[in-house]
Parts: sequence; structure tokens; C-alpha cells
Amino acid sequence: MPFIGNQPALSYTSFAKQDFTTSATTSYTLDNPVANANELALFINFVRQEPTTAYSASGTTLTLTEATSSSDDMYCVYLGKAVQTVNPPNASVGASQIVDASITSGKLASGVLPTNTPSFFAYRTSSNQSFSQNTDTKIQFNTELYDTDNCFDNSTNYRFTPTTAGKYFISAGAYIDGTTTSSPTGLKLYKNGSFYHTGLIYSGGLAGGHHINNIVNFNGSSDYAEIFVRSGNSSPFVAYSAGATLATYFGAYKIIGA
Repeated sequence: MPFIGNQPALSYTSFAKQDFTTSATTSYTLDNPVANANELALFINFVRQEPTTAYSASGTTLTLTEATSSSDDMYCVYLGKAVQTVNPPNASVGASQIVDASITSGKLASGVLPTNTPSFFAYRTSSNQSFSQNTDTKIQFNTELYDTDNCFDNSTNYRFTPTTAGKYFISAGAYIDGTTTSSPTGLKLYKNGSFYHTGLIYSGGLAGGHHINNIVNFNGSSDYAEIFVRSGNSSPFVAYSAGATLATYFGAYKIIGA
């Protein structure tokens, strides 16, 4: 028949059913409370019983006028407890039907939301790393705090080779020391084996904490980054600990949307 507005969704109605384990008794317990006997249809040995005559019901108590036996088959259908499901028509739900901020990430398919991975954080532990004066030397970050995609090599090349193309924020720090201080002293970022960015201090050298940050574009296959150290100090070394557990570190993560 004609209707006004959106076409109604299909509705399906079923009624709750309860099977009983019978015995020589007139009293049974209902799974769902009812107001009276007319709210359920009772069947004994597949014959429907007359409400208020063959049985009475109130709340969760069902009382028969005659006792059943253990061989009887008895079940009831709750006429007053309708279970209804509604299936919206295909392609009928749009953004306007969804409450703002109601969809959680757990309801979305994997890969729908962007992530800032690959990402890693590594640092040096156990011993200081000595290096030659006024010579670019790669720092050996030998311990990982985390490495989401196994893109950092902390045992051989000590380099970050991201497997996803994009722009990455890179950060590194080191405590550089020696017997005397002289310039220059600091860190260098190398990309693909070549100098890319420096954090050298050219005035006074300065033993202590040095840091370097930059944004680097990677092709997601062969591009890699390493951190080098250089110092004019005599007998220079990179300290693995200088009052802080993570005195010498190297980390990076992919920038979302860049």
C-alpha cells in the first residue's frame, strides 16, 4: 500500500520459546516473567492448553491444574514477549544517520586509519664508544626500546631503513666527552652514506649533551639514515650513560599526512 516518507525497513518478529524438563509436579519456573496466563501459550504433548483453566501464571511461576509426568513433553511460547529485529535496507545508512564521534577505531577495518609507522627508538648501553679525534664516526646504538617494523639494525650497520615511503621526523642525541675540549664537536645526520645535516658546535667544542633533529624524505626501499659523531676533543668518546639511562639515543617516526 502507499506510504509517506522513507520506505520502512523489513521487520521480523519471533516469539520466545521455553522447553521444560517435566516431572510429577504442578509447579514450574518461567524464564521470563508474565502478568497472567494469557501471556503465554502452553503445550503438553503437543496439545495446546487453555489458559486459566489448565494452568495459571504470574511472574515467573507457572502452576498446572494437574501434575505432569516425567514422560510428558511440555513447552511454552511467550505471547507477551516479542523479539523484533530490524534490518535497514542496503545503502540506506549515510553519515547523517550516524551520531557524531560514535564510531570507535575497533569498528574500522585494518589500515583505514593512518599510522606514524615505521617507528623506532634505540640507544647505547653497556659501554662508552671511543672514536678518533676530528673524524666522522658512526654511533653504534646497540639496544632497541621498540621497533615497530624491524627497520633499525642495532647489531651490524646501526642504520634506519624504513619500508614505507614518506617524510620522517628524526631525532638523535649523544653525550660527547674527552680529556680536553676543542671545536668542532657534535652530531651529523647521514642519508644513504652521505652527509645530510649537522649539529656541530664550532665554537669551544663543548663536552656534554648534543642533539640533532630533522625531517627526511625516504623512498621506502633503499633509503637509510645513520648518526655520526665528530669531536675536536682529545681522546673523544660517546658516553652510554651520563646521569641518564638514555644519554645517547636515535629515533624516528613517519609523519602522518606529509
